Amino acid sequence: MSYIQVTKDNIATEHICCALGAKQYEQAVVEKKKWLTDRMDEGLVFYRLNERAKVFIEYLPAEMAWIPISAPNYMYINCLWVSGKYKNNGYAKQLLDHCKTDAMERGMDGIVHIVGKKKQPFLSESHFFEHMDFELVDEAAPYFQLAVLKWNDQAAIPAFKNQLKAPVIEKGVAIYYTAQCPFAVGVLEDLREVAVSRGVSFQAHRLTTKEEAQNAPTIWTTFGLYYDGEFITHEIMSPTKFEKLLMKLVGEG
Repeated sequence: MSYIQVTKDNIATEHICCALGAKQYEQAVVEKKKWLTDRMDEGLVFYRLNERAKVFIEYLPAEMAWIPISAPNYMYINCLWVSGKYKNNGYAKQLLDHCKTDAMERGMDGIVHIVGKKKQPFLSESHFFEHMDFELVDEAAPYFQLAVLKWNDQAAIPAFKNQLKAPVIEKGVAIYYTAQCPFAVGVLEDLREVAVSRGVSFQAHRLTTKEEAQNAPTIWTTFGLYYDGEFITHEIMSPTKFEKLLMKLVGEG
């Protein structure tokens, strides 16, 4: 099967995989496409299987990434996703090889990606990247790890930024998010309604610039959920699952 690169010239007519077939996220997909388009002048690449499938890689220079890491002259992978019947067919390796070739041609020193210590929704698993010769070079509570593949031994070692120690002081639910994921944008109002129905304060903070995201208090800037200042999860969840979580947090479950 062949691959296609989504560019500013074809993004209006090409699908971007993420919320494929999910009608309720149509407006969020529009926002995601705008976010992607704005990043393409900064070196972002969206490369996918030329099928109606969730098989793609999205990456950009780490200096431009909307994530609080320090990784000068590295390529940062926003997302590598192979789902359903397409798993275990070598697509993930092919996508990763494409990213590596591109990074080397740009004169970069390596690739960096955030993974999970164990299987987590919306996070890559560390064991695949370790199998692909990545090394785990840094950790951030409660389960984030920084995986790095470098081919220049003299290159700096990437790390999470220190400001992550800054507390979130809001009471109730506070969510930090970007337009990078249609699921995050699309579900927020439903989550707000659940919180309001439970009498819980709900604040959603959209990170609208690279600088805001790089200095955010949360590792996973796509979606970070806090309760009374404590990080709870990066998982973008359904209203039903969120209500169960909220009941547990407020002591009703």
